[in-house]
Amino acid sequence: MNFLDNFKLKGEKEDFQTVISNIDKGVVFTGTNLWILVFAIFIASLGLNVNSTAVIIGAMLVSPLMGPIMGLGLGMAINDLTLLRKSLSNYLFAAGIGLATSTIYFLLSPINDAHSEILARTSPNIYDVLIAWFGGLAGILATSSKQKGNVIPGVAIATALMPPLCTAGYGLATLNFNYFFGAFYLFLINTVFIALATLVTARFLKFPFKHLLKEEDEKKAQRIVWIVVLITLLPSIYFGYDIVQRNKFEINSNNFVEYEAIFPNDFLLKKNIDAKNRTITLTYGGQFIEEKEIQSLKSKLKGYNLDNTTLEIRQGFAYLQDNKDNDESNQLTLALNTKEKQIQTLRRRLDSLDSQKQLSKQIYDELKAQYPPIQSCVLQPAISNTDTTQNSLWVSVITSKSRIVKKERFKIEQWLKVRLKTNSLLVYFN
Repeated sequence: MNFLDNFKLKGEKEDFQTVISNIDKGVVFTGTNLWILVFAIFIASLGLNVNSTAVIIGAMLVSPLMGPIMGLGLGMAINDLTLLRKSLSNYLFAAGIGLATSTIYFLLSPINDAHSEILARTSPNIYDVLIAWFGGLAGILATSSKQKGNVIPGVAIATALMPPLCTAGYGLATLNFNYFFGAFYLFLINTVFIALATLVTARFLKFPFKHLLKEEDEKKAQRIVWIVVLITLLPSIYFGYDIVQRNKFEINSNNFVEYEAIFPNDFLLKKNIDAKNRTITLTYGGQFIEEKEIQSLKSKLKGYNLDNTTLEIRQGFAYLQDNKDNDESNQLTLALNTKEKQIQTLRRRLDSLDSQKQLSKQIYDELKAQYPPIQSCVLQPAISNTDTTQNSLWVSVITSKSRIVKKERFKIEQWLKVRLKTNSLLVYFN
């Protein structure tokens, strides 16, 4: 058996009329299909709202949006104007229902944060085109085969039609039109390239072609298709190139900071890499960094392909002074103030311990001078607790070689009270 025979599709092809009939049935959004679409929109919106990838995947599996898009591609491929019109009207209807449902959900939802799952659908690029293209190829090929397997659910997940439509609804609900246009553009990219893949595959598999009565009408239809494809593709190529360049800049910048932006007596407080404006801002704490050291660091930018990059070095509290209204700077100020208070408290405790240690030594020396038999004197502040009160007092334990008589004990105790400037004193003699 020839190796290339493994790639032949002829033996597995489904009857063309069966394929066309199946796609035609999946185009219409009425009854069950419409309710499934609404429920899938709610599921996807909930997934985006709580940032759950698993829930979003579930919505993609349920969604019937692939039907009219494949109908568009097949209608163009076989020149079936009836199927084309039906697919287009149902596609617009489904997109409108999906957009309205997701907008209403996000208007009512108490959670309005743009999580990573939402942000991921607001900046389409060339990779989204490739995903839609190959997903569309897999989808129409599986539909045209007798051995469909589990390809269609996989295509639904890969092409991800539902999440960008719901993200567009989020953009409308929050009046964030950058999110709306970015997400809706991604939805259109998926639509166009799934339809285009369906068109190319249907032509490749030689589906029966319905000729229009006029040759001019056929040429006109083909021109419209390719104009739509180019209008979608060219901006996507730009976005793809832009995201690759930004990613390259971020990698090079992080390597530069990690291996070069090191000062022995300073530590990096904050790093900000702006790929769009090609700037790197580093904020350091510690000793003052001399200008010649900064210039030396800037001269190393070329070695990391960071030509025409602006490097800004901020030191000490310069960052805070330049960003007084910035939430992050306020948080940093609060943290620094808290740390300063903790340091001052610890310093006071340390000073208190040092003072206590010195006082204890001084009192022992004075007692020893008055009563040479004394061997040691323990002096310690303490807390006396009762059921209703809590009082501070001093406790002293005096050890002597010979027994100290009661009269002398009284003198020592009175002297300690005067010396410590307190009436709360407990003295134990050993």
